[in-house]
Amino acid sequence: MKDVLATQHGDISLPAFLPDATRGGVRTLDSADLEACGLEALMVNVFHLSESPGSEVISSAGGIHRFMGSSLPIACDSGGFQIYSLAVSERKGSVTNRGFVYKTGKGKKRTLTPEKSVERQLKLGADIVFCLDHCTHSDADAKDQQESVEHTVAWAARCRQTFDDVMDRMGTAEESRPLLYAVVQGGESVDLRTRCADALMAIGFDGYGYGGWPVSGAGKLVDAVGLVAELTPPDAPKHGLGIGSPENVAAAFQMGYCTFDCTLPTRDARQGRLYVTESPLETSIPTGRFYDYLYIEDERYVRDASPVDPSCPCACCTRYTRSYLNHLFKVGESTGLRLATIHNLTFYARLMRRLRGRVG
Repeated sequence: MKDVLATQHGDISLPAFLPDATRGGVRTLDSADLEACGLEALMVNVFHLSESPGSEVISSAGGIHRFMGSSLPIACDSGGFQIYSLAVSERKGSVTNRGFVYKTGKGKKRTLTPEKSVERQLKLGADIVFCLDHCTHSDADAKDQQESVEHTVAWAARCRQTFDDVMDRMGTAEESRPLLYAVVQGGESVDLRTRCADALMAIGFDGYGYGGWPVSGAGKLVDAVGLVAELTPPDAPKHGLGIGSPENVAAAFQMGYCTFDCTLPTRDARQGRLYVTESPLETSIPTGRFYDYLYIEDERYVRDASPVDPSCPCACCTRYTRSYLNHLFKVGESTGLRLATIHNLTFYARLMRRLRGRVG
């Protein structure tokens, strides 16, 4: 595994966790907050940004980095999973060989094709572009999983062609181009995952993502996560889409994944669920369940004058008490959500730094 992933907006030290700035922002935080947390990069979503404010608006503003006021490298999700979860799974859309057909909130019928997804991501100015893939539910039958692989491979080829055509038309040199990742689908089928990975590698991409549902009902990583790492080139960057709990991130890193994105830490923060450890992350080896949850709204913290985590260097822990944060949550003050989110994302940044120095 590489130690650094080079992008047009700076090097990403690996491993790295990319919080989901889905609509161009992480809820309750601004770009200065995100940088202060020690994060290496962010993940936005082309589907949501195309709906509002529109890829043309962001492009005319100078690209997603200038639009957000961020100096961090930015990866962009293709939008496939979002359309699947928001439209197809709720019978408000469908999948065709062309791409995804769906209706907007205003009832307008639209189609997201592989070509549109890549073109819009490039207009945003993303450092890492993801091919449109056909995600399926973990319970999907063999026929649906096979169709998913067929679409994913065919769409990846079209994404590759579109990406190259746009870069050539713009006269962008190889060393100045964004990275293009493909996503491996196939459910829990070893055969389908193998066929998908082999076909994608034959096309050729800068990196590969795990596609599908990475976590079982028990909260553990499914076997396919490790399989995809084994099937793709050992020197190619691997991204764990949707791999989010601290223990699963650590386990997937050991399998060969180097970047991850998930809404879990920010969602947990807004629900008052904060991550703490008995031993500082900088000195402990993350194995198994190496952290605990602190539920900040519990009555036990009403008079607790200690920080959320004494070993944490974040703006929340170095200045405020559990008692104060408990109060902010109970009165519905948005400052509490901001401080909790800063803490949880700093926890992930610290975990990434620990994994980089891990022995064994």
